[in-house]
Amino acid sequence: MARPLSEEKRNAILAAAAEAVASLGVSASTAKIAKDAGIAEGTLFVYFPTKDDLLNELYLALKADMKATIATGYPTEASVKERCQHLWNQSIDWGAKNPAKRRALRQLGVSDKVTEATRKAGMAAFRDIQSMLEEGFQSGIFRQQPKDMLGAITDVLTDMVLEFIHRDPGNIESYRRSGFETYWGAISNK
Repeated sequence: MARPLSEEKRNAILAAAAEAVASLGVSASTAKIAKDAGIAEGTLFVYFPTKDDLLNELYLALKADMKATIATGYPTEASVKERCQHLWNQSIDWGAKNPAKRRALRQLGVSDKVTEATRKAGMAAFRDIQSMLEEGFQSGIFRQQPKDMLGAITDVLTDMVLEFIHRDPGNIESYRRSGFETYWGAISNK
């Protein structure tokens, strides 16, 4: 009878993969990931049959981790602007506390190794955000623009703010606030 898989080893593999993808991109070797996780390379393939499986599972794990942070205290009944600001603040906090995870998620987000099914599964967890975006567009609060453009604005401004925070961590609140003001000005009509 086969031994049950260890959740601890699985998490160690995902953590090592996040670090490796953050620094080396999706071309990071499974040998490096296994070594950094403290396991044999063959053991990695017991948990993830292929490297692509590992990358797809990593994408989902990072999305879930981020979602857990931004969902905390989400004000479902607040105005679109207040909900946007909550999401902005929580995303900045998550990125500031987890720079390797953020870089890995960005790498995976543009990789053809992550399947369309995985991308859809990763976005399914963010239904509240999708609903808020629809409300913002339908009500005219948001400027009419492609949703992909809104996502790109979000990513670019988030990266910029996180870079400032990385250089000057003592001013996180100031950068987060200024970043949101710039973000809101770029996406809203009000």
